[in-house]
Amino acid sequence: MELVLMTFFPLVGVLALVLLAPHQKNVMRWVALITSLITFGLSLWVLSQFDPTKSTNMAVQLPWFRLAGVPIEFYLGVDGLSILMVLLTTFLTPISILSTWKAVEEQVKGFMIFFLLLEVGMLGVFLALDLVLFYIFWEFTLIPMYFLIGIWGGKRRIYAAVKFFLFTMAGSILMLLAILYLGLQAGTFSQPQLIANRAIYAGAEMLLFLAFGIAFAIKVPIFPLHTWLPDAHVEAPTAGSMILAGVLLKMGAYGFLRFNLPLFPQASVQAAPVMAILAIIGIIYGGAVAFAQKDVKKLVAYSSVAHLGFVVLGIFALNVEGVSGAVLQMVNHGISTGALFLLVGMIYERRHTRELDAFGGLWKIMPIYAGISMVVTLSSMGLPALNGFVGEFTILVGAFGSKVYGSPWFAGVATTGVIIAAVYLLKMYEKIFLGPVTHSENKSLKDLSVREIITLAPLVVVIFWIGIFPKPFFDLINPAVEQLVQLVQSAAMVLH
Repeated sequence: MELVLMTFFPLVGVLALVLLAPHQKNVMRWVALITSLITFGLSLWVLSQFDPTKSTNMAVQLPWFRLAGVPIEFYLGVDGLSILMVLLTTFLTPISILSTWKAVEEQVKGFMIFFLLLEVGMLGVFLALDLVLFYIFWEFTLIPMYFLIGIWGGKRRIYAAVKFFLFTMAGSILMLLAILYLGLQAGTFSQPQLIANRAIYAGAEMLLFLAFGIAFAIKVPIFPLHTWLPDAHVEAPTAGSMILAGVLLKMGAYGFLRFNLPLFPQASVQAAPVMAILAIIGIIYGGAVAFAQKDVKKLVAYSSVAHLGFVVLGIFALNVEGVSGAVLQMVNHGISTGALFLLVGMIYERRHTRELDAFGGLWKIMPIYAGISMVVTLSSMGLPALNGFVGEFTILVGAFGSKVYGSPWFAGVATTGVIIAAVYLLKMYEKIFLGPVTHSENKSLKDLSVREIITLAPLVVVIFWIGIFPKPFFDLINPAVEQLVQLVQSAAMVLH
């Protein structure tokens, strides 16, 4: 029952927050922070009992209800594909909450309640092994995120929140129809049982792949379904942007790994070159548009389109190097881009502008902020010895040797995305930190406070840890990835 306790523990904090008076803002912040820290502690407890060689760890499988005679179960489990996603969620949530200490002053109770509810939904998505239960958690995450953007966001927050909601809902409807078809055809909604009974729905495999795939592609987001993302990121509050980039986007990539590849292996092989082309377009397009931005938050938002393109490229390489690199890069992106959004939020609180031209010379005024920003920027670029390099390099190795891609040119063209990332990220850094202090408003800026340093420090530690010693992370991932790749290869004879 460890997984149940961890997943639903944030509801204890929600209950405590409901009982607090509106004026007890600091108490609310502490309740939310302590709740999320305990949830992180519970995830470490889960990690301590985790065995990477098992196909499913700590499974909870209870009868729930029936739909047209087909049993729907409360079925949770964790494996090498989901353990790092769970840890990423519980790691980033308290950091995001801590970042709001000064940034969120209005309706603090509502903000903290929605944030903890969002954590429940995200954890449920990564742990659910029954398709209906997965869908419930998947849809549930929409509600708190919609309100976090719509109430605490920027000037165009309602437009951004509605666009985010409608895009995700459109894909979800297709996925729901596919889930119902699968369950009624096979007589089960259990993901492991559906894999075992794949022959029953084999005739509709490509249509089912597309129905699930569109929902996941919107969430990643894959070009050209990405247009909701910049608006959502720019208008969301800093903590919302951080958790959106850090965790919510990973739900789409995780969906491909958990459902599309094992349930529809033949379709996955057939679709792989197309998915790779879309990923590469996203890598180059996202980088080019990021370079053109004058708003630093929008620049970071478009960089997510490029970075997630690498993740999709790795997933559909359908080999151990590509898929393992993709899983690790999902974590890397969550850490690096989450930290970038935090840094943007911290400077916005001081200057109330995100225009690149409004800065310059901040290295002299805010040396600690500039130093941490340099580490995070280089991490996002993929500099060796930092986390971004390990993931991108492993993905490119996988893409280079992929049998389904059939050509090393996929990896070669994708590599240009690394160069483009260096260009727009170094341009961003140069505009903000180097040169003379040209604006008088910047001369009185204060460097990072102790709370802000504490907020960023864990992210910097993980950036160096993964960059210098990634073996423990690959040890968690690889057994499950090897099993998944073997399943796809044995089921899709095209690979032989």
